[in-house]
Amino acid sequence: MDLRDQLKNLFPNHEESNEPEAIQQENHELFIQKEPLICKYEKRNGKVNTVIEGYEGEIEDFKILAKEIKTKLSVGGSFKDNAFIIQGDYRDKIMTMLKEKGFKVKRVGG
Repeated sequence: MDLRDQLKNLFPNHEESNEPEAIQQENHELFIQKEPLICKYEKRNGKVNTVIEGYEGEIEDFKILAKEIKTKLSVGGSFKDNAFIIQGDYRDKIMTMLKEKGFKVKRVGG
C-alpha cells in the first residue's frame, strides 16, 4: 500500500488536483511617518552591517518591512532594540526600496 492509498483511506472525500494552491497574502498597510528613517553603516565584531532605526509605527509593521527587505536582498539580518540589522553594506539599495514605499530616509555615516 503506497502513500496515496493510505491517504485515500484516511480522507475518502478528498478530490485530488494537480494545480498548486494559491497562497493569498494580506495586503498590509505600513505606517508612513513624517520623520526620516536612519540608515547607517556600522562595523560589529569586524563585520560590516547596515542598521535601520527610527521607525515610529508598530513593531510588527517594522518586522514585516524588515522581512521584505531581507527577502528581496537575499541577506541575513536580525531585529534588536527597535533597530533592524542587515549583514553587509546595502545602504543604497535599502534606501531606494524604502523611498519607493514612501518613506523618508536619512543616510548616516561613511
